[in-house]
Amino acid sequence: MTDSPAVPPAAAVSGAAAGSVDLGYARLDIDRAARTGDAEVVYGAGKSPAQVVELLSSLHAAHPDRTVLATRLSTDALDAVREHVPAAAVDDVARAATLGALGRPRGLVVVVTAGTSDAAVAAEAALTAKVFGAASRVITDVGVAGLHRLLSVRDELAAADCLVVVAGMEGALPSVVGGLTGVPLVAVPTSVGYGASFGGIAALLAMLNSCAPGVTVVNIDNGFGAGVFAARVARNAAPREAVVRQAAAP
Repeated sequence: MTDSPAVPPAAAVSGAAAGSVDLGYARLDIDRAARTGDAEVVYGAGKSPAQVVELLSSLHAAHPDRTVLATRLSTDALDAVREHVPAAAVDDVARAATLGALGRPRGLVVVVTAGTSDAAVAAEAALTAKVFGAASRVITDVGVAGLHRLLSVRDELAAADCLVVVAGMEGALPSVVGGLTGVPLVAVPTSVGYGASFGGIAALLAMLNSCAPGVTVVNIDNGFGAGVFAARVARNAAPREAVVRQAAAP
């Protein structure tokens, strides 16, 4: 990378008007955390490495007490973050980077993959769930082609506050998991599969037509969207349990 990214000082970011920072090529929504509870995220696709570095650093300057996230980063952008933002944590599998210490997690998100080919989408979902305030763990390679593998982790599925089920090919895994447990579930179709999978459309349609009730579906390869949804479910689960118990007490 030849460009040297220009990173605005924290004072300039904190003094931005109308809850946004105008960087010329982008307007950072630094008020989003106050409105929704979650800070804006840098979507790295189509952005130059220098822009990714500047956006990630600017978000952190605006939210020094939060973890900020950049997703869908190119190899060059990942290398640029390593070089120019040494405090950042880079996840090569998720193709993402975070900056800032994670807070204390609330609730547990369990990400389940049908196969190891779904690893990148699953890693994005798991990392996003952590950034958005939940603990997360990944259970890999328990697809329906070997149903005994899924049954062996049934207790781990039931212990989650929210499940993210990632599958390509025919996309059958979310329906099976949805039939084994009543834990809130978000299904993620992936573009993994041979020609007739149509780049994940077959899995998407199968999940949308799931016969298991309560299956929510995000777009193809959208680990980020699934991670956000799951974290919001999980981090609200434990506090509300206490409220319900108190309300039910005589």
